[in-house]
Amino acid sequence: MALPSAAQNKSFPAATPFDSSKKDSLLYSPITTKSVTAHNKIVVAPMCMYSADNGYINDFHLAHLGAFALKGAGSIIIEATGVEPRGRISPHDLGLWEDGQIAPLKKVVDFLKAQGSVPGIQLAHAGRKASMGSPFAGYRLVPEEEGGWSQDVVSSSDIPFDEHHAKPRALTIDEMMELKQKWVDAAIRADKAGIELMQIHSAHGYLLHNFLSGNANQRTDQYGGSLENRLRYPLEVIKAVRDVWPADKPFWVRLSSSDHKNYETFSKDDNGWDIYQAIEYSKELKKIGVDVIDCSSGGNLPAIKYPAGPLWQVPFSEIIKKEVGIATGAVGIITKGSEGESILQENKADYICVAREFLRDSGFVLTAARELGVSVKWANQFERADREREVPKSKF
Repeated sequence: MALPSAAQNKSFPAATPFDSSKKDSLLYSPITTKSVTAHNKIVVAPMCMYSADNGYINDFHLAHLGAFALKGAGSIIIEATGVEPRGRISPHDLGLWEDGQIAPLKKVVDFLKAQGSVPGIQLAHAGRKASMGSPFAGYRLVPEEEGGWSQDVVSSSDIPFDEHHAKPRALTIDEMMELKQKWVDAAIRADKAGIELMQIHSAHGYLLHNFLSGNANQRTDQYGGSLENRLRYPLEVIKAVRDVWPADKPFWVRLSSSDHKNYETFSKDDNGWDIYQAIEYSKELKKIGVDVIDCSSGGNLPAIKYPAGPLWQVPFSEIIKKEVGIATGAVGIITKGSEGESILQENKADYICVAREFLRDSGFVLTAARELGVSVKWANQFERADREREVPKSKF
C-alpha cells in the first residue's frame, strides 16, 4: 500500500535549512553523487540489529530506520545484509539471498524515500566471524541445533578469529566464484527494492577483509601472499557488483584502514593490513568505479587495544581522500554537529557517517542543527514540537 501523501515529507525533508544565510554550513548543504542527491551530508551508518528471522526485514526495522528518516537523516544505510545464509554474523541478521526478501525490503525503502532520505544497503558476508549469537542474547558460537552453521563457516584460510569463534574452512576457487555470483544476485535484488546507494562491506574482519589482510589470509594460490594477490578476490567481487549496479546510482565500499596490530594509527604491518595497503586498495577501487570509500578500521584481530576516542578514525578518511582523490566518509565517535562541520570544512571527508549517536538520539540531525545554529525544517507531523522558531498553526 502506498503511503498517503499527507504522511510524506520528501518534497521538503526534515532537516532542510530555512535560513539562506546559513549556506556556509557544509553539513547541512546538499550533496550529489551520480544522480542521487542527499539533502544533507549526515549518513546513518549500518548497524546490525539482530532482529530478523530467516533474513527477512520486518516492522522493527521500519520503525527503527523510519525514525531516522522522519528526523532528517540525509542518507540511511541499512545494516549488513548477508548475500547467503551462512554469510550472516548471527542467525538473526538480514539477508538478500532470495527473491522473497525483495518486497519487505521495498516497504522499508519506500518509507525512507517518502521522508526524503536516500536509502542505502550494505551487502556483506561475515566470513570467519559468522554463526555467532547477538550481543544481547549471549555473544557465543551458535551450533547447528540452535539455528547456526558453526560447522560450515568459511574464510580465505582456516584460521579462526579467536578461540570463541568457529574454525573456518578455506574456500575453494570454485566456491569463491559461486559466492561472487551471490553478491551480484543480491545487488540486483537491492536495485529491484529501490535501494539508491550500494555499499559493499570489506571491513571489520568479515569475508572480504579476510582476503585483504595477511593476518587472516594464508593462501598460497593467486589469492594469497602478495598485496596484489590479497586484493584480487575483493576487487573481483566488487567489480562484478559494480557491473550490474545502475551506473547512475552511488556505489560505496566500506574498508578497514588498518588492522591496528600496532597501537600507533599509521604504523606499518606489511604482511598484515595497514593504512598504506588500504590506500593502494582504494586506488584500485576508484579504477573500477567506486564513488565513495567509507573509512573505518579494525575488527580483524582479537584483543587489540585501539587508539579510540572522539574522531579517532577521521585521519584515515583524510589521508585516503587526499592520496587517492576519491570522496570519503568519516566515521568513529562523531557525536556533535560541530565535529561533523569541522571535518567537512577542513576537507577531511565528504560525508559524515554516524552510528551509535543515532541510537542515543534518533533526532541527532536536528540536535546537531540546533548546536550549529542552523534553522531547519522538522517533519510536518512534528513541527509543533520545534521550539526554535514560530510555526504557523495548522488550519485543521
